Amino acid sequence: MKNIVCLILIVSFLSCSVSKKIGENRQQSYIGYKEEPPITKSLFNDKNATISEENIQKILDGNYALPERLRVSIVKLESSQNSRGYYWNNERYLKSQQEYLDLFTQKFKASKRVERVSKIPDLLISNNPTFTNIREAAVRTQSDIVVIYSINSDLYSKYKLFSKSDIKAFATTQLIILDVRTGLIPFTAISTKEFHSKRNENELNENEAANRIKNKAVLLSIDDITQRMNKFLGNKE
Repeated sequence: MKNIVCLILIVSFLSCSVSKKIGENRQQSYIGYKEEPPITKSLFNDKNATISEENIQKILDGNYALPERLRVSIVKLESSQNSRGYYWNNERYLKSQQEYLDLFTQKFKASKRVERVSKIPDLLISNNPTFTNIREAAVRTQSDIVVIYSINSDLYSKYKLFSKSDIKAFATTQLIILDVRTGLIPFTAISTKEFHSKRNENELNENEAANRIKNKAVLLSIDDITQRMNKFLGNKE
């Protein structure tokens, strides 16, 4: 009996000692963490990375500014619902795309910093363009920056049945500025606008009215996003 009691006491003592030692080590590790230098680079091994860890540090720590004088190229990325070529023979679609491009061009030409505005032809852009593809096309056109934008528009779901009086649409424009020299993106913006109207008497059907209303929503989103862009460039409307 005495042997059993002694054995229990020994096991209890060893358990307390081990627990205490583990607790001390854990506390020491937390204290040591405060004394370690901060992590300043990735500790993950990413085999798919296209930028080296050294260059990531240079980019994040470096100074950057756009050139004072800008030659601008414009690229439109087609949304999934408007894949390239699908609407190539749709007159309304082509006219609306030209209207959007004209509005972007007009806004840029109003800037004192912009020397030239042009659209990069589709012939220079692949069907699934990458930033590398767009940047190389911009180099060939001697552009300083590329404005890349994408537009999505539709009717709100509860208005898709086209009541006689109400049609309401929304449009989302996404835009980035790509600096051709560095590959950096100094400006990004997303603007969603809506427009509500009724069918006009001169419109043949409700589809025609819906297209007009969606187009108006797009123009509102472009106007909003270009105002923000001009603010970034230091321009006044």
